[in-house]
Amino acid sequence: MSDGPDIATVLASVLADDGGSMTPPIVQTSLFAFDNYAAFEARMAGDTDTAIYTRVQNPTVAAFEGLMAQAEEGEAAVGFASGMAAISSTLLAFVKPGDRIACIEHAYPDTYRFFERMLRPFGVQIDYHPARAFEDDPDLLNGVAIAYLESPSSVVFTPMNLARVAEHATRHGTVTMIDNSWASPVFQRPLTLGIDIVLHSASKYISGHSDTVAGVVVSSHAHIARIRDLTLPLLGAKLAPFEAFLLTRGLRTLKVRMMQHQATADLFVDRLAAVPQVRRINSPGANAVPGLTGRSGLMSIEFDDTVDIPAFADAFTHFRLGVSWGGFESLVLPARVALAQAGEHNSLQAFGVSPNLVRLNLGLEDPEDLWADFESALSASLT
Repeated sequence: MSDGPDIATVLASVLADDGGSMTPPIVQTSLFAFDNYAAFEARMAGDTDTAIYTRVQNPTVAAFEGLMAQAEEGEAAVGFASGMAAISSTLLAFVKPGDRIACIEHAYPDTYRFFERMLRPFGVQIDYHPARAFEDDPDLLNGVAIAYLESPSSVVFTPMNLARVAEHATRHGTVTMIDNSWASPVFQRPLTLGIDIVLHSASKYISGHSDTVAGVVVSSHAHIARIRDLTLPLLGAKLAPFEAFLLTRGLRTLKVRMMQHQATADLFVDRLAAVPQVRRINSPGANAVPGLTGRSGLMSIEFDDTVDIPAFADAFTHFRLGVSWGGFESLVLPARVALAQAGEHNSLQAFGVSPNLVRLNLGLEDPEDLWADFESALSASLT
């Protein structure tokens, strides 16, 4: 994988045409007027790409999309109102009744629910497989329309050799999609490894400030054009100009934030190895698989039965209880709370996850303060 473009350099080039402004202007409008009939007719005929309506096109959004395409080394990108809007809109643009989807096990819970509660009733077959099966079985994707991937996967953070999976997919004509929110383009660029489509919950590391809900998809011109033609306008889950402005702000500091998240995660992984109550640490590091060049701040820990999980969660000072991740703040999320909802579609049993598993989002606070907080909470929770 190449080192890729420097995001700050890309940002400067994208903004160079904006009259010297160091931030992209927020074009807060719902529609764009035309100077004359000929210009209007040309746009409606598709002969020009002039902005016409913010549900499908906006200059502020386009600036962010251009940055993301370059950061992921793709040809084009399209923004959405949330990560799930990006996931569902992309899947619906490429799947039809009767198709088969091969999905990584331990996928993001709402992705799993979308498969089970919406796609399966419409006649789409979904099968779940471990990362090793995607890597080692060259015929796993035979007859499969879409391979839906995460590397690492949610909750247990299993990494995957994406280049090998892409080779198998190409052989069978399978479209590959991956949620790259965990690594961000700083630590992993799946398109350079042969994956077809990259998705992000931009609410996470891309934003980095816990003040934006958004999603983005990066791929080839042809794939993005398909999404823009079908699901973006018809489902209407567009990215708003102000959110696009905030995401561009987040991209300015993405690399430095990711390096700090990694430094804190490295400290935790090293010290957790010596904690007797820890059975397993789920946190793949640099070079765990080809193409993964760093470790983000999201990990999970499986404790033994001597740890009272509710008491542990309640004993923190700096860590807060909450969903989501990728922001400046540190969070703790017990798996038994996150996954024991909505019956069979979001249960510990469905995901094969231990009730003693806890997910940590390591934020940008002082690493030593966070570790002292962890040790104190653990001490208070021992039975």
